[in-house]
Order: sequence, then structure tokens, then C-alpha cells
Amino acid sequence: MNPMQLAIEAVGGQAAAAKICGISNVAIHKWVKNGSLPRTEYTQKTNYSELLANHSNGKFTAEWLLNAANPDRKAA
Repeated sequence: MNPMQLAIEAVGGQAAAAKICGISNVAIHKWVKNGSLPRTEYTQKTNYSELLANHSNGKFTAEWLLNAANPDRKAA
């Protein structure tokens, strides 16, 4: 299970995550498929990791998600 799957399940599934982030279910599905957050998260144009962490009942932190779901982590 990739970090995005864990985070999405922690907030109640893809539909719940889409509502929390104000985006489509398709976008959430893409995050899960890729196992990473969008690059806008790392250019600080969005704050999805914070939104998801705030709705996770303490199951993960925004910092953990940013690190674990970094799209560049695979290249390292």
C-alpha cells in the first residue's frame, strides 16, 4: 500500500478526500495510482497534505505525507 492509499483511507476514502481537498474523485484516483501528491504541493501552491492530515484523526501528519508521497522520492 502506497502512502497516498494510506492517507486517503485514513480520511474515509477517495470521495471524502476529494471533498476535503475541493477537487475531483478522478484527481484523487490519480494520486493513489501514482503514489504521490501533485507537484503543486511542493511549490506551495496547494496545501492538500495539511487538509488531509487535519481530517485523519492523528493517523498521519502533513510532514510525513509530504515526505512519503514526494514524486521525486523514487529518483533518489
